[in-house]
Amino acid sequence: MERLSAELQHGNGRASSGRETGIAPEASLIVVRLGRKGRESFARTTEIMRAFKYIIDKAKSLNMPVAINLSFGTNDGSHDGKSLFETYIDDMARRWKSSIVVAAGNEGAAGHHFSSQISQGETIKVDFATSGNLESLYIALWKDFSDLFTFELITPSGLSTGVIDLNGYSKSIDIEGITIQSYFGQPNHYNESQEISFFLKGKDSTIPIGLWTIVVNSITVTDGRFDMWLPTIEEVSYGTAFSKPSTSSTVTLPSTAMNVISVGGYNSHLDSATLFSGRGYTRGNSLLKPDLVAPSVDILTTKMAGGYDSFTGTSIAAPFVTGAAALMMEWGIVKKNDNFLYGQRIKAFLRKGATRDYIIEYPNPIWGYGSLCLKDTMDYLVNYIGGNL
Repeated sequence: MERLSAELQHGNGRASSGRETGIAPEASLIVVRLGRKGRESFARTTEIMRAFKYIIDKAKSLNMPVAINLSFGTNDGSHDGKSLFETYIDDMARRWKSSIVVAAGNEGAAGHHFSSQISQGETIKVDFATSGNLESLYIALWKDFSDLFTFELITPSGLSTGVIDLNGYSKSIDIEGITIQSYFGQPNHYNESQEISFFLKGKDSTIPIGLWTIVVNSITVTDGRFDMWLPTIEEVSYGTAFSKPSTSSTVTLPSTAMNVISVGGYNSHLDSATLFSGRGYTRGNSLLKPDLVAPSVDILTTKMAGGYDSFTGTSIAAPFVTGAAALMMEWGIVKKNDNFLYGQRIKAFLRKGATRDYIIEYPNPIWGYGSLCLKDTMDYLVNYIGGNL
C-alpha cells in the first residue's frame, strides 16, 4: 500500500481552458494506491481495510472531516452486511467525522448471481458457462447453517467430481487438467450463515470452456434458501455467467455495509436506469441498497495520463456523491453550521433530497431513494436546522 501525494489533474479548473472543475475542486486529497504488483492487480480486502484506517487516522490527526470514495467491489462475501470486511468498514465509519461512499458495482446484468430455494429431498441443477483464458475461478454459495446439502460438479465434457459432502472441511479433486478445491465454512462471530466455496484452477492450462453444472442435493432443510455468486466482470468478463441468473442482490461488497452510502448509476442523458448498475436488496432482503444513484454513463473526467476522457460505470457515479458529501461537511463542520453533519446524517439528507420520479415507487432496489440532488438536499438541511420543517 502506497500513499501518493496527488492533485486531481485539471479537476480544479487549471486546464488550459480553465472551465472544467471537479465536484469539490478545493478539497484536500489523501490518495491511497491499492493492488499488488505483478499479475494480480486486484486489491485484497485486507488492503482496503488498512487504507480506511490510514485515511481516518490521518484525517483525525489533522482535525479535518473526511469524505472517502471507494470505487471497488467484489462478489466474494456474504452480501448481507455481516462479513468481517463489511462490519470493519461500519466500525471505521463511526470512528471520526467521516462519510464513506462506495460504488454499487456493475453486476446488474452480468449474470453472476443465482438464487433459489430448495425443499427437503429436492435436487437443483445450476448451470453456468465459462469463457476462454480463465486460469482460476471461484463460486461462492451462502445458505442457512441449519440446512445440509451435498454437491456435485459436472464439467462441460460430462465428467463428474462425484458427491462432495461435509466429510471434512476441505476437499481437493483433480479432473480434466484442473484442480477443484471445495471448502465447507462455519458460522463465526460475525455471521451466522454458512459459506461453501468452490475454487477451480487450471494445472497446466486454462479452465475448460463450456457449460458446467453444479448439482445441489438437499439432505435436511429448515430454511432452504441459497445464493451463489461468480466473480465480477472485472475478473471474468460477461462470458462467464449463470444460465438463469438473478438480477437482485447484485450490489457488490462492501457497498452492502450498513454505514456506507451505496451509489448505483443511472443514465443522466436519458434520465433512465442502466442495466449494469448493481441492484439490491442485500442477501435475504435484509437491507435496501443502493441508497441513491448518480450519473454513470459517458461522464467526462480527468484521465491518468492527463487531459480528459469519458467513463461509464458506478465507479464514476460514486465520486459525485463523495464530492457532494465533502461540500456538505465543509458547510456543516468547517463553517460551523452543523457540527454533526457526517456519517448517517449525511446519508439521511442525501436520501431525503434525492430526485424521485412520481411514477416509480421508492425506495426500490434499482434507484434506491432516487438520484443525487445536492441543491434539494441542502435546502432540506438548512430548513431543518432553522426549524422550518
